[in-house]
Amino acid sequence: MAHPYARELGDFLRARRSRLRPQDVGLEPGGRRKVTGLRREELALLAGLSTDYYQRMEQGREVRPSDEVLGAIADALGLDADERRHLFTLAYAARRPASAPVDRTPEWVPDSTRRLLPAMDVPVVVLGRHLDVLDWNPMAEALFGDLNAFPPERLNLLLLMFDEQQTSEWRCPEWESQALQYIGMMRTAVAADPTHPRATALVGELSIQSADFRRLWALHDIASTTSGTRTFRTPEVGEITLDWDTYPLPGNPGPVMLVFTAEPESPDADRLRLLASLHATRTAT
Repeated sequence: MAHPYARELGDFLRARRSRLRPQDVGLEPGGRRKVTGLRREELALLAGLSTDYYQRMEQGREVRPSDEVLGAIADALGLDADERRHLFTLAYAARRPASAPVDRTPEWVPDSTRRLLPAMDVPVVVLGRHLDVLDWNPMAEALFGDLNAFPPERLNLLLLMFDEQQTSEWRCPEWESQALQYIGMMRTAVAADPTHPRATALVGELSIQSADFRRLWALHDIASTTSGTRTFRTPEVGEITLDWDTYPLPGNPGPVMLVFTAEPESPDADRLRLLASLHATRTAT
């Protein structure tokens, strides 16, 4: 059985190779092609490797590429800084025995953070490493709805995102790029521990239930996703587009606070204040 990190490494290499066309790297297309993107032998040639060696890497078989080899592959694929870092992370992890212990300390929200949340006047949720929603404040509930109505195992940002997209009123023109931001966060978690039971369960369920998720997950998009934008469509005030940023909490890996904000004095800020006021009135009665 292939090492789990080696499998993930092979999948990543395949996804990146499929994006390159021969003309992108100065090669002639050479007649009819049966594959999308570069052939393995073309990528191996660009990286100065034997086709057999590179093929073993993509197949997730036991290989131990040197830093020089990894650098050559990254250059041949035209990886950006985040993708290069991801490539090296997976390769280094694949060098460790598959049975090496992995830190799976249960996630927890510090008491000080729980006290801070209600005092914040913007929507905030606390996320675990696999985007599980561990805690939130009243402003977040105004935005997301009654989060207490969900079983704890269903309180996950990706599950909510892809459930929402099944209903037409949640979809917006930017939905796919926004979903990819969250998928990038999950990809980072999977790279750190590809056999984690929670990651396996979430990716498996979403892959079965959502063709959109399957398509976007297969892209293997990697980015240091610590900020982005998200558009919400609420029945009370309509569409609100907010910026979000993540702030790490104690622990390694520890939870993060996901904080949503609007540009001051903007229509989105006005709608967010109105939504918060309506929610406070509703919960007070």
